[in-house]
Amino acid sequence: MKKFLLAVALMVPAMLLSAADRGTYLNIATGGTAGVYYPLGNGLAKIFPKYISNTTFTAQATGGSVENLKLIADGKADIAFALADTVWDGYKGFNDFKEKKVPVLTLASLYPASCQIVTVEGRNINRVADLKGKRISTGAAGSGTEVFALRVLEAYGLDPEKDVQRVKLGAGESAAALKEKKIDAFFWLGGVPTAAVTELASTPGMHVKLIDHALALTKIATKYGPLYTTGEIAPNSYPGQTRKSRIINVWNLLVVNQNMDEHLVYDLTKTLFERKDELAAVHKEAMNLTLEDQPRGGSPIPFHPGARRYLKERGINVR
Repeated sequence: MKKFLLAVALMVPAMLLSAADRGTYLNIATGGTAGVYYPLGNGLAKIFPKYISNTTFTAQATGGSVENLKLIADGKADIAFALADTVWDGYKGFNDFKEKKVPVLTLASLYPASCQIVTVEGRNINRVADLKGKRISTGAAGSGTEVFALRVLEAYGLDPEKDVQRVKLGAGESAAALKEKKIDAFFWLGGVPTAAVTELASTPGMHVKLIDHALALTKIATKYGPLYTTGEIAPNSYPGQTRKSRIINVWNLLVVNQNMDEHLVYDLTKTLFERKDELAAVHKEAMNLTLEDQPRGGSPIPFHPGARRYLKERGINVR
């Protein structure tokens, strides 16, 4: 009996050591491969383990914000990129999340996402009303782009199921479909520049146009809340795009499961801000991440306690 107990006593530290060696594995839900979330997520998956010991990260390509939050709700993702309006819906159990609220809190407000309605010369589209009867992409199914596109169409009095021929494609697929004349325009909600739109605009014979839609803000805010702001896309943000586009912005957030360990979230937040230059080398949108934007950066839900602790140390108070 004594030998058995001694053997068990020797096994327990070994088992604990084995668990420690395995470390912490976290999955980052990103977006489509042609967007901005995907490269940023892959960048974080490489940067985080360099500065947070005993951690391993994977970055998963997804359909976008709605899918990402559902992955967190189902315990299949730990960290996710998502748009503030979709995060609000998930947190409150609205719209796509009526059956299941998402246990989510904010780690950081990243940068404002620009709603881009992209078409090309020759499709007779100069304003949102001209989309009527056209074949358009409203973003990948389960994406924040789709959520927002439907709200813009609604604000301009267009029924997405009756007044347009709607398909559901991500940024890269949409750009390819527009180039091949399979669609006439597409919505995209993301950083500027977006690689898929840049590639489209660089194609010989393709003259990209961005359609103004800032006038929809009042109607959208009245129905869905103050989650949006007006913005502009400057001329020459894309090759051949010579005029300014008046648009609506919504913030991109990095969110985590609310049950994530506070110390781990502190380390994630610290690494995100203090190694920003490394992330910006992956995609320049990371340069728009600032401490000052955290209290005013459009997060409609509370920050995780670990993120709040780091920000407070830097003199930034968030709820």
